[in-house]
Amino acid sequence: MREDTSRRQFLRLAASVAALPAVSHVASAQAYPTRPIMMIVPYPPGGTTDVIARLLSERMRASLGQPIILESVAGANGSIGVGRVARAAPDGYTFVIGLKDTHVLNGAALALKYDVLNDFEPISLISSAPSLIVAKNSFPANDLKGLVAWLRENPDKASLGTQGVGSGGHVEGIIFQKITGARLQFVPYRGVAPALQDLAAGQIDMMIAGSTNTLPQVRAGRIKALAIMAKSRLSVAPDIPTTDEAGLPGLYSSNWQGLWAPRGTPKDVIAKLNAAVSDALADPTARQVLADLGQEIFPRDQQTPEALDALQKAEIEKWWPIIKAANIKAE
Repeated sequence: MREDTSRRQFLRLAASVAALPAVSHVASAQAYPTRPIMMIVPYPPGGTTDVIARLLSERMRASLGQPIILESVAGANGSIGVGRVARAAPDGYTFVIGLKDTHVLNGAALALKYDVLNDFEPISLISSAPSLIVAKNSFPANDLKGLVAWLRENPDKASLGTQGVGSGGHVEGIIFQKITGARLQFVPYRGVAPALQDLAAGQIDMMIAGSTNTLPQVRAGRIKALAIMAKSRLSVAPDIPTTDEAGLPGLYSSNWQGLWAPRGTPKDVIAKLNAAVSDALADPTARQVLADLGQEIFPRDQQTPEALDALQKAEIEKWWPIIKAANIKAE
């Protein structure tokens, strides 16, 4: 009898010990976060991605109860910062704000030490900004049809500034060439800001870049906008025609923002981060700031890990064949 009692006590103790890791894991997940969180921004301070990251971090803190510290880790079209997150502990305390360039285009244009699709857990879509086709003020054409006609008559004479080899502006320029039959001289820069400065100074002829970066220059009268690469006009710039209206139907492109954590981050932690993003994007002030930047916030039902995953896969299917066919290889 005494042996049976001892055996039962031992089995209960063993069962309790075996359950400890699971109980500990649940308690840990319920407590998350218990310390500050790091958001990696893979581009220099002052750019669009940095501005959106700061806006989000301030408002996500209210939902999570912990500060979100931003760290700029720039270089190689965002791949250095993104690579750091790929190697980070999957505990919810490090994640990255990325975009089409970092999580789609780089996968085909760069020799990466990580997989843009399989080494991350999607958290949420944030917002999107369509690209604009813009030109220096002294350019002979004042609309898209005139631009295409001039380029066809003057092959290899116009220069198109890009944010670097393999960047969104570079790939969009390749597509523009293919559709129009134009031949352009591509001029790579280390970012969109210096390229826009040279465009405003008349050092290059044209660019294809996101509305967030180009609209302030257009509004200031430093450059001229010829078309927006979207199905509908921007509410903050209703005078700029779409590519459909301007003569190149179906030529659409936009740069979208999202958040990713390292692969293996627990689902419940991802859910908490996702809820904090949705709360931040529901804030009226945040929505107005993003709208003024030319950013369109994704609807609530698309602010999900599943929606970000689906969009990333669809964009890879769209852009990778174009990059590989053009043999675009960034150093």
